[in-house]
Amino acid sequence: MEHQYHRMKYPGMDDYGHRHRIRSPSKLIYIVGVILFLGIILTVLNIYELHKMKEDHSILHSGLILPEGRDGKAVYKQPVVWVAGKRIETGYLKHVFNVFERVGYVTGSQESDWDILWSHDYPFIAFAKSMSNLKPHQRVNHFPGSGYITNKASLASTKMKFIPRAFKVPYDKDKFRDYAKDHPGTKWVQKSNNHRGIEIKDIQDLDLTQEGTFIQEYVAKPFLIDKRKFDIGVYTILTSIDPLRLYIVEGDALFRFCVKDYYPFNYHILEKYVVKDDYTPMWKLPSLKKLYEDMNYSFINTFNAYLQKKGLNYRKVWDDIRSAILTVYKDKEAKLVEATNKYKSTRNFFEMVRFDFVLDEDLNVYLMEANMSPNLSSLHFAHNKRLYEHVIFNLLGLVGLIHPTSNNFYTSSDDELAMQVSDKDISVFPDVCSSNLCQNHCKNLECKLCNECLTTEWRLQLKLAYLEHLRRGSCRRLFPEPLNQTEALQWKPKKEPASFTKLVEKNKLISLWFLGKCQLDSAFCR
Repeated sequence: MEHQYHRMKYPGMDDYGHRHRIRSPSKLIYIVGVILFLGIILTVLNIYELHKMKEDHSILHSGLILPEGRDGKAVYKQPVVWVAGKRIETGYLKHVFNVFERVGYVTGSQESDWDILWSHDYPFIAFAKSMSNLKPHQRVNHFPGSGYITNKASLASTKMKFIPRAFKVPYDKDKFRDYAKDHPGTKWVQKSNNHRGIEIKDIQDLDLTQEGTFIQEYVAKPFLIDKRKFDIGVYTILTSIDPLRLYIVEGDALFRFCVKDYYPFNYHILEKYVVKDDYTPMWKLPSLKKLYEDMNYSFINTFNAYLQKKGLNYRKVWDDIRSAILTVYKDKEAKLVEATNKYKSTRNFFEMVRFDFVLDEDLNVYLMEANMSPNLSSLHFAHNKRLYEHVIFNLLGLVGLIHPTSNNFYTSSDDELAMQVSDKDISVFPDVCSSNLCQNHCKNLECKLCNECLTTEWRLQLKLAYLEHLRRGSCRRLFPEPLNQTEALQWKPKKEPASFTKLVEKNKLISLWFLGKCQLDSAFCR
């Protein structure tokens, strides 16, 4: 016989006789409120993340898509370049216009819906309003704060072994006097930021009261070719500052020779040691003419072949030039980062500058200046057309302004983008990421590159770095620094490479990613 027991219910008991706590209405309201608040926070974060994903999507794409047409299909337009500069009608930016036109751009203005601003002058003063409201797809050919590198007085007074000693006046006049006393016989030039009126002077003839100038040690005993002093212009491209990504155009360089023989030396004859606009071009020198014209070498390969014939080490010259440029950017990077803080994103900017070097008779390298808007006009010398258009084309390719799969600059769909770069392409360190070292946490530096640890921002940074590598053309990566694959394969987790020691964390992370890619593919080592 089945018995049924009647359970007497008491306050605080359920139907099974289990005791439970009676929540007061105020506590229930508090709990509901907390849940609602957390839900709102999660919703806001999701909306922000979605917005960032859309913005990042437009960065990786050309940003050239317009709203859907009546038939439901996307409508596309030609990309627009706004070229800004004084007296453009004189033709000094002709090659800039030529390259943009050939790769599919149409010319616009500040009032147009432009995609690229190519400004000959520093745009952050002249076009301050436009710079503060940049759309994600808009790109500008200068970085905020680039004056820390291109300002001649600032660069010259930076204490580095490859920069001739310099003193700002009148602030450093006492230091200058002390140094000059300890270095008798040293020749000096007085310069200003416009780089005009350079002349070697005796110490008593230098003006130590002239504001905005600096006094710099003259590089005596220069290396000569056919009795002529010369300088070398190396085109350098900055694509990112935080983390740092830096390249030089290795396909060619600019060589400018003085118009008069150096010896017998007379510092009153400027043409013997100052390179002016009407310099002597390479093809006018007897020792270089055949290599350049008859054998059809580029400027840089003509120079290299000449040194090699003389039994001189041209590779060391270029190693020292690359080291000098990289040292400057490492030294100034924090200033550049600080200067971009008021802008929504640093990804709107890229920059090409020309570093000018001279050599002494022992082939030691000395940095003279960095030009923010280097001359790209072949009005003086028609042969320079190839050099300038080569530089501009490789610059645009590197920073993704020449669409890799379509001459019509159609914006890629997600599927088209994945053909170029996907999450699988940026994955590194399979052994590390599947080990106990990185399981369930992202604390270690190398673990931050594992798929589950990558933030939206870093997925974008790595995809941009990947695409730059594919599009680098004749450009060579300076930072992250090139690697030796054998050494990269010997790297062990939690053991920081020596070259990482003084890097900030973001630069360590991008350098480590290139190390990981180098392990998987030797093409990423350089």
